[in-house]
Amino acid sequence: SQHLADNIKSFNDLQREKFSQLDARQGELVKHTEAKLESIRTTVEEKLEKTLSERLGQSFETVGRQLIEVQKGLGEMQTIASDVGGLKKVLSNVKLRGGIGEVQLAMLLEQTLAPNQYDANVRTKKGSSEPVEFAIKFPGRSDDEAAYVYLPVDAKFPKDAYEHLITAYENAVPDDIEVAGKNMESTIRKMARDIRDKYIDPPHTTDFAILFLPFESIYAEVIRRSALVDQLRNEYNIIVAGPTTFMALLNSLQMGFRTMALQKRSSEVWGTLSKVKTEFEKFGGMLDKAQKNIQMGLGQLDEVRGTRTRAIERQLRGVEVLPALQATEHLLPELPGEENSSETNSNSE
Repeated sequence: SQHLADNIKSFNDLQREKFSQLDARQGELVKHTEAKLESIRTTVEEKLEKTLSERLGQSFETVGRQLIEVQKGLGEMQTIASDVGGLKKVLSNVKLRGGIGEVQLAMLLEQTLAPNQYDANVRTKKGSSEPVEFAIKFPGRSDDEAAYVYLPVDAKFPKDAYEHLITAYENAVPDDIEVAGKNMESTIRKMARDIRDKYIDPPHTTDFAILFLPFESIYAEVIRRSALVDQLRNEYNIIVAGPTTFMALLNSLQMGFRTMALQKRSSEVWGTLSKVKTEFEKFGGMLDKAQKNIQMGLGQLDEVRGTRTRAIERQLRGVEVLPALQATEHLLPELPGEENSSETNSNSE
């Protein structure tokens, strides 16, 4: 029993020792774990703070740039708003509104025709104080180059009637569309009547004029109403044209002007060729006379060389022939200067 008690005591001591070691190791493990966790926490906090700072800095920078862009956009919108307001003022003024079409019309004419082929702000009708915006010069029927006939061209801008029609289309109310369409047609008729009464005056002008609409949308709205177009052409002698149509018309007129100029120049060239032909015929006659005279002279020369030469030879057959040196001395005596020169030559020898 004593031995068992000793063993139990020894076991208890060993167990307490092991537990003490285990507690010590556990304490060290806890301390080590806490140190690691603290290190990890510090690292995470540092990285998180750095990342947050960078991200927040980038975000603030991006937001700042976007705010600058927004501010710039607001400034541009204010500028556009002021420009739109100015354009609205221009379009609400009837006189300035017509100036838009006049400027566009002037640009098309300058691009296509020569300056002497049209006039601006000219009175085409006798007794009228109203000048048409532009008048194209057509060559007259006479041969006088200074004579010409005007083709009146006037720009119109039915803004109010067209806006009412567009509003009716957007609202999609059939009755409003019909009323706005009739108002548009009435406005165009009034403009055509105004051009006819103020500017058309045959034979000083053509028997028709051109109503220029500065925007293709308005021109398309008018031209699709065939009954209105026929009435303008037949009753008011008015042709409606938009920018594209008017440019095509000007190109056709320019080709016609060039053809007429070529025809006029061709008649001048034909007259010049006729004169050259007459002079050439005279020159041919003179050449024939000269040829006859030359042939006659050659015939006389042959006669002299043949008949006369043989006659002289017959007369000289009985004459004694002298040596060449004696013949030279008798027929060609020496000149005084030649004698002196011969003596000088002999002395020098």
